[in-house]
Amino acid sequence: MKITVDEASCCGAGQCVLLAPEVFDQRDDDGIVVLLDAEPAADQHAAVREAAAVCPVAAIQLDSGN
Repeated sequence: MKITVDEASCCGAGQCVLLAPEVFDQRDDDGIVVLLDAEPAADQHAAVREAAAVCPVAAIQLDSGN
């Protein structure tokens, strides 16, 4: 799995950080998403998929590599 984020679309809701804190963080000044791991381990995939699904502005894109 490869993750990309669209920082310009991010609204800083923070659900991604709550669901997958090993993969996502937020900038201190404005809350915009920071991608910590663009290719997380398999044990993180379910949390990352959920984070992408609940993002209110669809700022997280996933490529399963298939």
